[in-house]
Amino acid sequence: MTDIAVEDIVSLFKVHGKIATIRPFGSGHINDTYKVITDTGNNYLLQKINHFVFKDVPGLMNNLVNVTRHLKDKLKAVPGADPEKQVLTLIENNDSEYFIEDSAGSYWRVFLFLNNTKSYDQVLTERQAFEGGRAFGRFQAMLADMDTKLVIDTIPNFHNIEFRLANLDKAIAADSAHRLNKVSPEIEFINQRRQEMGWILQLGSMGVLSERIIHNDTKFNNVLLDEHDHAQCVIDLDTVMPGYVAYDFGDAIRTIINNAPEDEPDLNLIRLNIPLFTAYTKGYLKQATKFLTEAEVNSLIDGVLLIPYMQVVRFLTDYLNGDIYYKIHSPWHNLQRTQAQLQLVKKLEEAKETLNNIILKTWQHEIQ
Repeated sequence: MTDIAVEDIVSLFKVHGKIATIRPFGSGHINDTYKVITDTGNNYLLQKINHFVFKDVPGLMNNLVNVTRHLKDKLKAVPGADPEKQVLTLIENNDSEYFIEDSAGSYWRVFLFLNNTKSYDQVLTERQAFEGGRAFGRFQAMLADMDTKLVIDTIPNFHNIEFRLANLDKAIAADSAHRLNKVSPEIEFINQRRQEMGWILQLGSMGVLSERIIHNDTKFNNVLLDEHDHAQCVIDLDTVMPGYVAYDFGDAIRTIINNAPEDEPDLNLIRLNIPLFTAYTKGYLKQATKFLTEAEVNSLIDGVLLIPYMQVVRFLTDYLNGDIYYKIHSPWHNLQRTQAQLQLVKKLEEAKETLNNIILKTWQHEIQ
């Protein structure tokens, strides 16, 4: 898209000032994002929403409006808080709605750009891990009293392990890429853990765990930090929908605790960074203890094991289907991912008691 066309889109929103420059921004893989710089000091983010991933754009945007409004209302009651800096601000279009559809059928929205913030793709220090945990713990805590009926599932069954396993079973039965004979050990590994990995869903269906509004994509780069590396704002709210708190905790830990990339070919390099795990847990529970039940705290370790296991299932499913979902760099890339995440699950299983003790001791410290 040319700059002129992008300027035409921006002109449909209530932005203040004359546009100086518009340039691509960020490293996101889903939406196309542009930074809009004006002559007023108010800058903006223009995003083209990927409606192939997010089928119900009006529902998605209604989620964002309801969630950001709830967060800002909560922060208004907190002394010293700044809702405009600590929560994303959606900009209305000229018809006082929050998105537009262009003539090509693409959807667009605009956020206020949060100046003097930064994000990191990788957690390198315990301080960063602590701030990431604090950010997502506070995010969940502020949404704990929000009615789950006010948000829709933007990606249905996103963290539903039964759904993911059913897709794997279909891929195994079809064997469309004729790769089944290469993955017997991986399938055996998955099958041995099917029952225990459904534990969170079972506890939810029994009413032991409450469905809450969670983020569902707790990568560290979805936290904006200020100039002092303090967590300021949680971003990328498109996957905010009902779920169990253990999903967010496990998703964050999957990327923080692993010293190696998720597709590391040398399995010997996959090791657990316990100090980063401990720091994230301390930051998270410092904020989340105020609303978590004991059952939810006990479920956190299950989330730590579940989310990388789910990635094993998803990567293997795509490998068997002929690599139709994830981008690959080689014909065996999805198998490489599968084996790396499988190794991570093994390491987590070996350290399960140690990790759970860290969670429980931290929680006990916070409730005293």
